Amino acid sequence: MAQAAAQESPAVRATIGDSEFDRDTAVTLREEGVYDAELSAGWTIIRAVNGGYLLALLGRALGEALPHSDPFSVSAHYLTASVPGPAVIRTQVVRTGRTLSTGEASLFQYAEDGTEVERIRVLATYGDLDGLSDEVRTSAEPPAVPPLEQCLGASDGAPVIPGSSAITERLDIRLDPATVGWAVGAPSGKGEMRGWFGLADGRDADPLSLLLAVDALPPTSFELGLKGWTPTIELTVHIRCRPAPGPLRVSITTRNLAGGFLEEDADVWDGAGRLVAQSRQLARAPRG
Repeated sequence: MAQAAAQESPAVRATIGDSEFDRDTAVTLREEGVYDAELSAGWTIIRAVNGGYLLALLGRALGEALPHSDPFSVSAHYLTASVPGPAVIRTQVVRTGRTLSTGEASLFQYAEDGTEVERIRVLATYGDLDGLSDEVRTSAEPPAVPPLEQCLGASDGAPVIPGSSAITERLDIRLDPATVGWAVGAPSGKGEMRGWFGLADGRDADPLSLLLAVDALPPTSFELGLKGWTPTIELTVHIRCRPAPGPLRVSITTRNLAGGFLEEDADVWDGAGRLVAQSRQLARAPRG
């Protein structure tokens, strides 16, 4: 999870396929079902590589391995903390059908003795978002987030999180002032975090970057009065439709912190007012 960051709008906006996010989630086919990758230090927070970035990286590999290219449902278990450096992704096609395909992927890195250490394991279903029905029946409503210019980012004096916060330089996140009490030592006690999400280089959102967006805002544990690393144990993301261009609204809530663990439910809305992604994750609460 990431601290809020706001970057000035770039003079030349990056495009999907030609941005830092795309370069840093690139995978290279070594042999059938096996991909080489390089985990960039630019997506670290405190002492580990961000979980949403990792999910996007595995999501890209699965999109190449499966006959369908768009993630519909992605469930990940984070086994050990990932670090910047080389990695290998192994994929397996579980089932293929006319409209959906399912696959598994695991990301491995290397211990000092050269043995492989599994970092994250994913089971995912893919399809074609452009082929979905336009019918919508929902009681969900977009979160009441103030206009972007009234929200707060790094230039407004966001506090420094101990350790690496390199990921904040790659994101343009503006937080709802009602959810930043933690930044001035006055957390609300509510498990809520809301704000606007974008990439700092101006690249528009796509299904892969939605996998990052659900895990990019500061953790709700900050507003509960806790600070520090909030490692993800399990994260499931549902991609509902292809997002429209422009910044996304993200709302995250926690209803229950117990036994040292908390859940976070995230909704992501695009500029057309559509619910484009939903997620739930289980995370270990910080001890601060």
